[in-house]
Amino acid sequence: MLLGLLFERDTYKKLYSYKHLINGFAVHITPDQAEILQRAPGVKSVERDWKVRRLTTHTPEFLGLPTGVWPTGGGFDRAGEDIVIGFVDSGIYPHHPSFGSHHTDPYGPVPKYRGKCEVDPDTKRSFCNGKIIGAQHFAEAAIAARAFNPAVDFASPLDGDGHGSHTAAIAAGNNGIPVRMHGHEFGRASGMAPRARIAVYKALYRLFGGFVADVVAAIDQAVHDGVDILSLSVGPNSPPATTKTTFLNPFDVTLLAAVKAGVFVAQAAGNGGPFPKTLVSYSPWITTVAAAIDDRRYKNHLNLGNGKILAGIGLSPATHGNRTFTLVAANDVLLDSSVMKYSASDCQRPEVLNKNLVEGNILLCGYSFNFVTGTASIKKVSETAKSLGAAGFVLAVENVSPGTKFDPVPVGIPGILITDVTKSMDLVDYYNTSTTRDWTGRVKSFKGTGTIGDGLMPILHKSAPQVALFSARGPNIKDFSFQDADILKPDILAPGSLIWAAWSPNGTDEANFLGEGFALISGTSMAAPHIAGIAALVKQKHPHWSPAAIKSALMTTTTKLDRASRPLQAQQYSETEAMKLVTATPFDYGSGHVNPRAALDPGLIFDAGYEDYLGFLCTTPGIDIHEIRNYTNQPCNYSMGHPYNFNTPSITVAHLVKTQVVTRTVTNVAEEETYSMSARMQPAIAIEVNPPAMTLKPGASRKFTVTLTVRSVTGTYSFGEICMKGSRGHKVNIPVIAQGNWR
Repeated sequence: MLLGLLFERDTYKKLYSYKHLINGFAVHITPDQAEILQRAPGVKSVERDWKVRRLTTHTPEFLGLPTGVWPTGGGFDRAGEDIVIGFVDSGIYPHHPSFGSHHTDPYGPVPKYRGKCEVDPDTKRSFCNGKIIGAQHFAEAAIAARAFNPAVDFASPLDGDGHGSHTAAIAAGNNGIPVRMHGHEFGRASGMAPRARIAVYKALYRLFGGFVADVVAAIDQAVHDGVDILSLSVGPNSPPATTKTTFLNPFDVTLLAAVKAGVFVAQAAGNGGPFPKTLVSYSPWITTVAAAIDDRRYKNHLNLGNGKILAGIGLSPATHGNRTFTLVAANDVLLDSSVMKYSASDCQRPEVLNKNLVEGNILLCGYSFNFVTGTASIKKVSETAKSLGAAGFVLAVENVSPGTKFDPVPVGIPGILITDVTKSMDLVDYYNTSTTRDWTGRVKSFKGTGTIGDGLMPILHKSAPQVALFSARGPNIKDFSFQDADILKPDILAPGSLIWAAWSPNGTDEANFLGEGFALISGTSMAAPHIAGIAALVKQKHPHWSPAAIKSALMTTTTKLDRASRPLQAQQYSETEAMKLVTATPFDYGSGHVNPRAALDPGLIFDAGYEDYLGFLCTTPGIDIHEIRNYTNQPCNYSMGHPYNFNTPSITVAHLVKTQVVTRTVTNVAEEETYSMSARMQPAIAIEVNPPAMTLKPGASRKFTVTLTVRSVTGTYSFGEICMKGSRGHKVNIPVIAQGNWR
């Protein structure tokens, strides 16, 4: 009605009506029309749409699920039963065995869920099968922006990228699915909650990411349909133009309404690490997930004829038998007719190389900048080597831009990537001294030899978990001028590096996995669905818990030690921009690395509801109260006093002056228990917790206070923690972070 009153009939296109979480709509109009709309009576706010991006399997064992958690929920064949996880992502490949329903107990109906199932426009088959319980796609904004191409993006829930199938499988893929590639089985994959249902809300597309208007429509629909949990491996590209406050951008406000409706939200922290303030997930109602490297590493080696052994990476079989093979460099086996229009050394084009000289030998190729940009791929090198009959291939990195991350790629023939430049030089020197040439530089005889080791077996490391280099870091910010917020982000750490999971055979997100059924990829995108799936297991055991209670159970039971019982470490750049390990802080890992078994029985929880979230917003300095009212339609209540009194399982005071008293309330979700309270903090800040002990009956709540006093102003944050030790064995820990100021 409003649009019809303000504008001529064909001058605008309405894209969506948002009915459930925010009272509004998305419309495609001109900037002039937007200004008219802004001034119209009754219009609270007009936001320009902006873009989002996706935040690019052995983890169940690493997390102790098969022995410690699934049996309590009735075994893996019942883990996550009747919990619906919604994925706002790039869709799903429904025919993948990770999502099949014919080898499992039949799935009954879930009366509380009322989502639609779209049918495939080509095959006319439904995208749902009992395991996948809903499937819809949202592309109105992408179409209006002329970014959508139905030939590659698919006007259906079909995954044209791979990312959506991968994240859905991590959270809820079937148990025991063999991960086979190039004839080798790398292990068996399983989701965190293998019996949970999958509801697909496709709003991300492979070439351009997505638009907030489509993502908000997807979230709005998912909550209305009745999902229990939302998994979001997506974040805004850059701050929106008009919103100053991070917590009130349309993305976070929509999610606040989702949490108000009882939905638990897990969101990827972002991949801008290891630099501070790189998070793309800000608000206390969201569970923000950082990415860890788990204990599995893949390594390989090249043995040279001169006795040197060069380390590298390559998920490949070894060269045959006990014999050695002759090494031939791509540049030395060019066909005469080939013009040097293409760089031949990166081995992307078999037709420019001489098969007679390559056959039965190991082909040496150069890792050029094209591999970094994605125009060249390791998969293509292996195909080139295979088609020329090579015994194997070596890719040598000769110069490297600092901080380049090399991930192992599974290949069907022996192959290795030498990532260390000094080792590559050893290889080049050996090859040059053992190869004789005539006066024109043409090779007379290839005398260099080598063998490639077996890189298919992983090495399990004690130094895990570690915070991944790319994982976005705190401190959290309250506005887009990067002022520090009184709330800790990220919230929790989960596996996100080199995760094996389902892939869409028409997915093109990763050149190295084109056409494959599985992919090994990294990102906080992979960490968020781990938490979504584990939250499903907690919700299955405690169906009436609020999203805040589930988040609290996950956060207070984490581990801050690695497998060798040392404090967690984080990958960081050194001065030379090589990678080093430093002791991690809560700005890297939040409360610590998830421990699913302990989260099912946390002892105490820090609960919070919609009123508390509003109190947090209202007491955050610098937020415009009219802006809060526009989005929530409720007047401000200031009884919380300060945002750091918001009842979350962490304490953050970004600007501590003299002494501040912080309050928290815990609720006992177990039998009657007495907790002794202790606190420790780095020396610049004094900490005291009261009372020193408390006894809680089942279901009872108690308040406690934490007094923080500035001892010395250092210009940096100080870290500490509060430990609550229960007489029945529960341990509840929360991180404390404060920065002292003179005034």
